[in-house]
Amino acid sequence: MLTDLFHSAQKAALDVAASIHRHPGRFLSGLALLLVGATGGSYALVSLAPDDSQLAVRTVVETVQPLAIEPQRDLLAAQAMRLYRSDVSRSTDTADSLLRRLGVSDPAASAFLRADHTTQKNLLGRAGRNVQAEVDERGRLVALTARWSPEEDGTFSRLRVFSAAGAWKSTMETLPLTASTRMASGTIQSSLFAATDDAHIPDSVAVQMAEIFSGDIDFHRALRKGDRFVVVYETLEGDGEPLRSGRVLSTEFVNAGKSFQALWFQTPPSGSNSQANAKGAYYNMRGESLHRAFLASPVAFSRITSGFAMRFHPILRTWRAHLGVDYGAVTGTPVRTVADGTVEFSGVQGGYGNVVIVKHSGNTTTVYAHLSRINVRSGQRVQQGDNLGLVGATGWATGPHLHFEFRVNGAHKDPMTIARQAQATPVTAALRPAFDRVAELAQQQLMAAAQVHIGSVQ
Repeated sequence: MLTDLFHSAQKAALDVAASIHRHPGRFLSGLALLLVGATGGSYALVSLAPDDSQLAVRTVVETVQPLAIEPQRDLLAAQAMRLYRSDVSRSTDTADSLLRRLGVSDPAASAFLRADHTTQKNLLGRAGRNVQAEVDERGRLVALTARWSPEEDGTFSRLRVFSAAGAWKSTMETLPLTASTRMASGTIQSSLFAATDDAHIPDSVAVQMAEIFSGDIDFHRALRKGDRFVVVYETLEGDGEPLRSGRVLSTEFVNAGKSFQALWFQTPPSGSNSQANAKGAYYNMRGESLHRAFLASPVAFSRITSGFAMRFHPILRTWRAHLGVDYGAVTGTPVRTVADGTVEFSGVQGGYGNVVIVKHSGNTTTVYAHLSRINVRSGQRVQQGDNLGLVGATGWATGPHLHFEFRVNGAHKDPMTIARQAQATPVTAALRPAFDRVAELAQQQLMAAAQVHIGSVQ
């Protein structure tokens, strides 16, 4: 009996499948009617529910304790709209002009700034300080914060002016700077500083680049249009705000098709006084130190107004050999010794005006002339980079500049040539593994910086 029922059901299923195969349209129409019917059935079931008026009604009464008004008011006050605006202080700033530039309209706050000794001493009339104002929806001052880094000691100063319990207050703090890394690149069109300005690179970083490669590239005379550079450098921040530029970490300069690379490598600290023992210097990627026995320039990167060559003397009005290099710079520009040595002469000497002569090893002397001020005395020991005096126009000078000479056994030599001939000292074998790791990271960073430039150009 069950076997017969099974065979009958199987035959019926086969007949239905065959019918669907022969008449698919009819099957779909039937299915649609079945669904419509099913829907209608559901409506019919709903209509069988009892009427709402026949349902039992029950009233529930509960006592509700409202929340305190004060916490709600404080919460709403905390959600009030706040506006923030930043600017840089100027030497001509008064309390009113500074607040006006920051979009603040608050006579009480302005009066406090004018009367507060801390604000007067540290902000008003002080240029170059990052200032941020927090303002409410009515333009009244909520808080004012100024940040700056006055010394190269790894810290920054923070002045805060704020309202507390209905009264204005000010506080001063000294906090540690934090370092972040930035990458940039550019192409020379006219000058190094023009290219770094276009790339939004600080002047201090441009000067460091020129100093690093000064033994290989004559930045005064050898730059060409199309020369390019990439640089990775530190930016020192306070509360996340950039306050000053730090050290160049790695850089590459392509001059006349030749690539020069450099990286900062600091020897791992050792001993009990580990931080004092840690020293750093710039090296090329082969591990050769870029520190030279003689600096290429006695002033920070500047334009040359007269090189080591024949020239028409502006005062004597005759063609004469110019046995030195003239660096055009404003009066008061610091002048540094290019190498360790002893001050041989310090004073006034004829057409040189105020002059300093430094004796170095190997019967070598350097001359620094036309100074407006002398900061060393005869017999004094000096180290490379020490300040000797300030640029001026004393003696036979038509304008402020530094006349610099390099003499070997009394014979004048081109300072640029001497600087480039100085031997490079390689990194020691013991430090080679650590140096290689730093060099690999530096190469990756320089490649990334170059790609950022390519992307911006495209």
